[in-house]
Amino acid sequence: MDDASLQVVPISKFPHFDAIVLGAGISGLVAASVLSEKGERTLVIDDYAHVGGNHMDWTSAEGYTFDVGSLIFQDDSPLLRHFPELLSHYVPIAPTWGRLNPQGKITIYPISVRDDILAAGPIGLSRIAFSVLYARLFRRNMANARDFARYWIGAYLLHRSGLETYMKRFYGIAPEKIDLDLARKRMGWISEHASIGNVLRKVMRSKAAAAPTNRQMARPKEGFASLYDTAVHRLKSVGVSFLLSADIRKIIKTDDGFEVALASGAVFTKRIVSTVPIPAAQRLCGLTSQSPLNTITLITLYFSFAGQRGFPQSIIYNFSHHGAWKRLTVYSDFYGRVKDREYFAVEVIAGQVSTVDEAESDFRRHTRSNGLFAGELTLEGSQILESAYPIYSMGAAQHAAQAIEGLKAFGIESIGRQGGFNYQPTARVSTIEVEAALGGS
Repeated sequence: MDDASLQVVPISKFPHFDAIVLGAGISGLVAASVLSEKGERTLVIDDYAHVGGNHMDWTSAEGYTFDVGSLIFQDDSPLLRHFPELLSHYVPIAPTWGRLNPQGKITIYPISVRDDILAAGPIGLSRIAFSVLYARLFRRNMANARDFARYWIGAYLLHRSGLETYMKRFYGIAPEKIDLDLARKRMGWISEHASIGNVLRKVMRSKAAAAPTNRQMARPKEGFASLYDTAVHRLKSVGVSFLLSADIRKIIKTDDGFEVALASGAVFTKRIVSTVPIPAAQRLCGLTSQSPLNTITLITLYFSFAGQRGFPQSIIYNFSHHGAWKRLTVYSDFYGRVKDREYFAVEVIAGQVSTVDEAESDFRRHTRSNGLFAGELTLEGSQILESAYPIYSMGAAQHAAQAIEGLKAFGIESIGRQGGFNYQPTARVSTIEVEAALGGS
C-alpha cells in the first residue's frame, strides 16, 4: 500500500470534516463507508502505519507470509456490500479444524463423540451422564462462564474434553471469572454443538443436510495490505480521507464539535466515531477511568517446518491441559509450500509465558511431548500485540457500558470490538454491529 497517498494532503487542504473515525480496522472502514453513504465527509485516523487494525501480516525474506489473528472470511459476508471488490482478491480455501485434547490426540473440534465420550469407557460414560444430570438438576443458577458450560455438558466432560482449560487459555482468566453475559452471547455454540443430545443428533444427521451455504475465503497470499488497499481505494473514490501514523494527542470539545490534536497539527469535526480501545479514547478525551478494562496481549510465533507434522487439519486448537499456545494455523495448506517447507503461525496468550523465547520453548516442548512436528522446526519471526481483544472478566461488561456512556456524554460514539469492548469473531459480525450502531444498511 502506498502510505504516502494516505497522509497529510487531505489535512492541509481540508482541516474540517463532517465526521472523523478513529481506527482503521474493519470496524473503522465499515464505519467510514456507512458515514460516506450518508453524505458525511469523513476522515479516518489511525496511529498505526497501516490499514486493517490488528489484521497484520509479516513476510520473511524467503517468502513466508504470516498473520496475527484469523485470516478467514466468507463470500456472503455483509462486508462485501461495502467493499465488493474484495471478493476477487480473496483466495478460496477449504479449511479443516481440529484440536489437541488432554489425552494427547488430535481430534474433532470442538467436541468428539468418539474421543471425548465413547473413549472414556464404561466408568467414564457413567461419570459423564451423572455430571450432566447433576448439573441440569442442581446447577441451574449460573454466575459465570464455567457455570454456563458445566450446565450444558457437565463438569466431568468439561474437564475431560479440555474445554475448561481452553476457555482459560482464550479469555486469559479462569472460567469462573469470565462474565456470564459474555458466555451466553459468545459461547452459545456449547449449547448448540457440545451438549450430549445435540452431539448425538449431529452424528445421526445426514452429511448432505449439513452442506455449507457459503465459501470460506482467505486474504491474498501477499498479505492483508493488498486486501485493504482495495478497500481504501473504494473509500477514497467516494471522498473519504485517511491519515495514518497520526500520533493522536488529544480530543478537545469546541462550540460546534471537536478539535483533534495530532503531531502534525489539528483537524476539526462535528462528529467522532471511535473504534479504538475504550481506555485510549478516554485518555484522549481527558476522562478518568473508574474501573480498569483489561485486554489480552497476544504473542504470535511464525514457524517453517520440514518433516511429519502429525495431523492433517489446517487449524488446530490446544485443548490440552498443558502448553501455553492457543491455536496454530498452517498457511501453507492455503498458499502452498515455500522451498518445499510448510509454514504456520502459533498464537500464545501472554501470562503463563511473557516473552517470545519462553513462548517458543514452551511450544516446542509441548508439541514434542505430544508427537507433533517431528522434523526441522525453524522460528522465522514473531510479533507481540497488546490490546488484541478484551478480557471479559466478571463485571467488565458493566464497566465498559459505563465507560461508553461517559464517552457518549462527551460526544464520542464508541463502537466495534475495541470501542464497544465486544468480542467480534468475524468480519461478518463486525460489519453487522457497526451498521446497527450507525444506522447503516
